[in-house]
Amino acid sequence: MKNDSRAIASIKNKDKPGSQPIKCMFNPKEYSLSKQATWKEGETTAQNVPQLEFSGGKSQILTMQLFFDTYEAKGNKDVRLHTNKILELLMVEEKVKDRKNQKGHPPRVLFSWGSTWTFEAVITTIKQTFTLFLANGTPVRATLDVTFQEVKDIKEQPKQNPTSGGVGGERMYRVQAGDTLGLISFRELGDATLWRSIADANRLTNVRELTPGTVLVIPNE
Repeated sequence: MKNDSRAIASIKNKDKPGSQPIKCMFNPKEYSLSKQATWKEGETTAQNVPQLEFSGGKSQILTMQLFFDTYEAKGNKDVRLHTNKILELLMVEEKVKDRKNQKGHPPRVLFSWGSTWTFEAVITTIKQTFTLFLANGTPVRATLDVTFQEVKDIKEQPKQNPTSGGVGGERMYRVQAGDTLGLISFRELGDATLWRSIADANRLTNVRELTPGTVLVIPNE
């Protein structure tokens, strides 16, 4: 099998500043997107069909199968060296805490393939199947069936934080305890190294100490 060199699909940990995207060994052959809306039956009297009341939408679900093969690679390395990197995105990270209950949880991820579409989500299911082994039992070929659950409606992405968007398309961010400019830059701009643009936009003189509750302007990239 030959991978598509024009655009390689990848999965990035959005909650770990400075982390590099995990490149898929082979691009998926296909993927599927599904979305549900919840409708409730209203109370009716002497009617065959009740009135339906819309109660809300549900997260969009992305599913795909990823293929990994190290059989022809030099040294016939264990394929889990690649698959475990994705499995780790399903594990609880103590440093990534829910703001309400302060409990750790698996990180948010960003699935990307090319420059026209990304999917911000959490991974909810991974099924790993090994299909080829060396004589000593080392797995060298595997498939991962991965399910992603959307965490942010793409229509809401231009305005990402507690306050509304500013003039010129900027976004606003309210500083939380433990925030740093690098972390804010990573979350809002996707690159921790762009922290200087946030500092300049807000005329910050002390970039190492941020006061919780301060509202910062997040400039356009």
